[in-house]
Amino acid sequence: MLDDLITVADFERVAAEKLDAGVAGYFFGGAGDELTLRENVAAWRGWRLRPRVLAGLGEWPTGVEVLGAELSMPVLVAPVAYQGLVDAEGEAAMARAAAAAGTVMCLSTLATMRPGSVAEAAPGGRRWFQLYCFRDEGVTRALVEEAVECGYEAIVVTVDTPRSGNRERDRRTGFAIPEELGVPSVEAALGSDRAITIEETFALMDPALSWANFEDLAADCRVPVLVKGVLTGEDAARAVEHGAAGVVVSNHGGRQLDRCEATAEALPEVVDAVEGRGAVLVDGGIRRGVDVAIALALGADAVLVGRPALWGLAAAGEAGALQVLELLREELELTLALCGCAAPGELGRSHLRRAPAASVYSV
Repeated sequence: MLDDLITVADFERVAAEKLDAGVAGYFFGGAGDELTLRENVAAWRGWRLRPRVLAGLGEWPTGVEVLGAELSMPVLVAPVAYQGLVDAEGEAAMARAAAAAGTVMCLSTLATMRPGSVAEAAPGGRRWFQLYCFRDEGVTRALVEEAVECGYEAIVVTVDTPRSGNRERDRRTGFAIPEELGVPSVEAALGSDRAITIEETFALMDPALSWANFEDLAADCRVPVLVKGVLTGEDAARAVEHGAAGVVVSNHGGRQLDRCEATAEALPEVVDAVEGRGAVLVDGGIRRGVDVAIALALGADAVLVGRPALWGLAAAGEAGALQVLELLREELELTLALCGCAAPGELGRSHLRRAPAASVYSV
């Protein structure tokens, strides 16, 4: 089957066919009218590349350095909750796929496996940990400590969820996370001997998180800490001023505030505000290696992909997730070759031009 799947869209189609309607709605859906969900994808198409020719190149390596670590490509696996809903091995399979691709997997707080179990499943892999902060600082500290002790190289604090977004697809299907699935990392931090429901988990999270809270967390942490959920230059600048090693330009995949800006539109402002003082990553709507190239040209150090990797996992487990990552790497390599760039870092804004108005956000 995998030989017939040659684009991310192919994996999306197969995943939609395989998954139960409720589960598919949970992972495919967004907030409200899903305008931001759609614009995240469309906005990357609002740019056109300006290639250079006769560059005299015969190889186009895709390797990059992110937070001082070498990766095979500027594509990381974004944190996605409850991967056990789409594959029996869930996050373990995703971690092995990321390791085989030579890149980082960012594990969600809401994973169906604890950080240590994921580390054991892919001992040679690179891992970051996505963190939700809790009202009880002891729970937050326990989550961070387990991740760091298990070799996770960065903490990515999600800051765009003081409340959960309006997920109307879930309301229409009546979908709810099965209670027995639980949130193992939170249960361990709480010392609970039973599964904690998603509703209980969100009730325990701190909706009043502030920059002062973030600064304290970053100062106490032994690994770099990033802020995920930044869409403005003002917040990007404040993040690095308060100790962030970098920011992730993200609107939570269009799942939180509908009608907020698409990440491709927000990215240049954030890059300019950071001014090289930290790493800038971006997620949301990336479906092609060309999208990755455009993100790099706009100033991102790397991108994260969530749904595409999950679609690979749903379609064909570990092998499917790996194939999606390799598809993106191969498409990026081809884009570098056709743009006359010897490495991802050579892409810049001089390689871009806004698409003609008539074709902006068009297929």
